[in-house]
Amino acid sequence: MVSITLSISEKTKKLMNQFPEINWSGYIRKRIMEKVDELQWEQRMLEKLEKDQTLSDWGVNLVEKDREKRVKELRKKGLL
Repeated sequence: MVSITLSISEKTKKLMNQFPEINWSGYIRKRIMEKVDELQWEQRMLEKLEKDQTLSDWGVNLVEKDREKRVKELRKKGLL
């Protein structure tokens, strides 16, 4: 396992010392993993959104082409 070091103020350290039952290293390790999981989920959702946007763009283009075709047909018939 890799170790990291972080700096905190004396005030924060004194406050932490008021709760000796807390495994602060374990707590920080858990919070880091939760944040990593959150960021990975966000990344997956953004990738999915990009794929969905591609499909949405395809659908919009299809509708626009169909509208153009119908407008041309209506103009030929003199209805527009």
